[in-house]
Amino acid sequence: MLQKEVADRIAEKPGSKTYGILSVLLQAYYDVTYLFKVPPGVFHPPPKVMSAVIRLTRNNRVQLDCNEVLFKAVVKQAFQNRRKTLRNALKILNLPPSLMAHSLMEKRAEQLDVEQFIFNPAIGVAP
Repeated sequence: MLQKEVADRIAEKPGSKTYGILSVLLQAYYDVTYLFKVPPGVFHPPPKVMSAVIRLTRNNRVQLDCNEVLFKAVVKQAFQNRRKTLRNALKILNLPPSLMAHSLMEKRAEQLDVEQFIFNPAIGVAP
């Protein structure tokens, strides 16, 4: 059980305003199921926030098919500048020009699903 806003963020799918770093990093290793909301009235004293229950089930991925350190750096940098295209948001990482020319670099971070972040050539296809 978590604060509803955090649970929403973890379980969110690409394309949403709440989809972000936490969504991608957790969904890379877990299947997330949003179970139900818990109103403040069931607690004593009642908190000022809603709660929600989610289920995290470990997926079959033992390790990512990429450099995991670079994967995390790319995800964090991409979402810190979420309104920029990946090409502009990732400039600070000094990735090779051939990778920066990839078509995925024209998209914004919230448009990519977890698999696209993992298999994005900018992250490195093989460890």
